Amino acid sequence: MRSRVTMVFAVVAVLLGGVLLVPAAYARLSDGDSSGGGGGAASVAAPSPTPPPPPTLAAGPVSVDFAGEFFSWALMDRTTGKISGSKNMTATSSTESMIKAWIVSDYLRQLGDKEPPEALKKMAVTAIRDSNDGAANKVYAAAGGSYKVLPNGQPSPVIQRAITICGLTDTKRGNVAKYEGYWSFTRMSPRDAVRLGDCIASGKAAGPKWTKWVLNEMSKVRGTTADKDQKRDSGGGRWGIIDGLPESITAQGPVSMKNGWTQLAYDGNWHVNCLAVTDKWSLAVMLRYPSAKFPLDYGAQACASVATQLVTPQPGAALKVPQTLDVS
Repeated sequence: MRSRVTMVFAVVAVLLGGVLLVPAAYARLSDGDSSGGGGGAASVAAPSPTPPPPPTLAAGPVSVDFAGEFFSWALMDRTTGKISGSKNMTATSSTESMIKAWIVSDYLRQLGDKEPPEALKKMAVTAIRDSNDGAANKVYAAAGGSYKVLPNGQPSPVIQRAITICGLTDTKRGNVAKYEGYWSFTRMSPRDAVRLGDCIASGKAAGPKWTKWVLNEMSKVRGTTADKDQKRDSGGGRWGIIDGLPESITAQGPVSMKNGWTQLAYDGNWHVNCLAVTDKWSLAVMLRYPSAKFPLDYGAQACASVATQLVTPQPGAALKVPQTLDVS
């Protein structure tokens, strides 16, 4: 009986997360008459409960009410390397501006410890922060890309290095443009996109000198889906996954991101891609849907919804406590 009482008080103390004050009656049960000098304890310090791990993104079911041609996502746990996602996470779509994070990384890695010309460094910044196409073209050329016709459907050297260095298995040159310079038509799966995010965050893509710089620029992506932030050759790209993350995750450290989005005439679709990476995970969502029916914000909200559903534990999840505990 005494051990049962002890356990009941201990459980209460753990649940309250504080110190259990023990009544004199309980002290007598434990040690006999506690009125004599030093015979009984006035209080018992309960062990502090282990705090739960901070929220993160983890594999789980995702359901998005999506009316479009293509919807796919993948999540990499960067601590284990395990990739989970939708059943079609190996299917491909055009990368659009998402690939700019690789183009900048590829150029900087080739420099090693050298500094780029100031003009090219500024272009690398705007290629990521503002998704500027002209700036990305200049960096792409500096990385060794050209605009010649390539035979046999082979990708440009810049894209081929992404495949080789980052271990991509589903990525290939786009089937729309025959010129290697059309980097935006590179076809990539969400599974490869999260590998690309991990490749950038791990240092393989940009190398030891430039990795932190690239991740910092990706964390400073700016602008919204609003028309005022969208220009002909650049656009606001801070939306999607970042909007689906609670403060309990964003407060842990910077979230590096690079989205890609284009309203294409040849198939009448928005091609929208969202990529975000932290030290714990890499997440990609890729979409195609009719631009005549839905705006860019439709895709941004779908990306945010996937991120929100993968938050673990979900906000407001209750601590499960056994209803009864019998210790004799």
